[in-house]
Amino acid sequence: MSGDARSPSPSAGSPAPAGGSPVPPAGSLAPPAGRFLIVTADDFGIHEAVNEAVSQASRAGVLTAASLMVGAPAAEDAVRRARELPQLRVGLHLVLADGFAVLPREQIPDLVNSDGRFGDGMWLDGVRYFALPSLRRQLEAEIRAQFAAFARTGLVLDHVNAHKHFHLHPTLLRVILRVGREFGMTAVRVPREPLWYSSSGPGAAAGRGGRGGGGDRGGWRPRVGAMAANAFLLPWVGLMKARLRAAGIACNDQVFGITGTGRLDEEALLDILANLPAGVTEIYLHPAVDTAVPIAPTMSEYRHGAELAALLSPRVAAAIAATGAARGGYRDTWSVLHPHPVT
Repeated sequence: MSGDARSPSPSAGSPAPAGGSPVPPAGSLAPPAGRFLIVTADDFGIHEAVNEAVSQASRAGVLTAASLMVGAPAAEDAVRRARELPQLRVGLHLVLADGFAVLPREQIPDLVNSDGRFGDGMWLDGVRYFALPSLRRQLEAEIRAQFAAFARTGLVLDHVNAHKHFHLHPTLLRVILRVGREFGMTAVRVPREPLWYSSSGPGAAAGRGGRGGGGDRGGWRPRVGAMAANAFLLPWVGLMKARLRAAGIACNDQVFGITGTGRLDEEALLDILANLPAGVTEIYLHPAVDTAVPIAPTMSEYRHGAELAALLSPRVAAAIAATGAARGGYRDTWSVLHPHPVT
């Protein structure tokens, strides 16, 4: 039995159209022969400078998605802008480290400080979340509150990920899967960056004749460190993908933005696009217009302006078109890569 034919898929190199699409099947979103590119701005809502950059980059056409921090200081401004950008796919950027909670401190006293802010001691916090049931109950309450806050915006939930990839933690992922199902979650970012990029990301392009992708400040040592960290995460990434598949949640095939985070300038994007793998690829950045002071203490080394310039670059737009990849958000991938109904 066959269904009605769907609307024609977008041409290669152009964003997918706005509107709903069928829920994709579990696991990888793209067949081996296809390419789909998602370009995402993380930390949407953390500062109006970030929100303005998202608006500019989305209207320019390179940026296709953004991950919203619902409890951040400029979240209301971000939601207002998102409603004016129907082509922008918006997901939930769960904050469970280095950021503000949604619930008042009285409800989650063991998770946040007196200012209602999560710390950045992720290793220790991960052990505590695994070992202490009382903390897991508070954690689940906060995760549910963030999903509920996103739902109240009226925006369509495109995807879910977590600040600093904390959703890679098995305990957090279990809670996210349980709660996310209640709110229609269909896709989750898997922080799997190709090992070759860990050794040749921003800072290594200079060694290949490029302009440096942000400058090779530390020579080979940072690259070796990035490769080792990436390799260490591989078993956890494998476990994550298996659990997402079992839960019926779709995910990307690879991501770029871990190595050289905050420093994906024009040269770095051109390097990624010249080597774009098959499948669904997400490139995430942290663009912002210039500010007098760092947007956050942990972002003092980020080159927000350079990342925004890359998203507005005609060279980057041309390189994306040259890949032949279709583009959009997670919810666009299945209908674009599988435009004909199964009979």
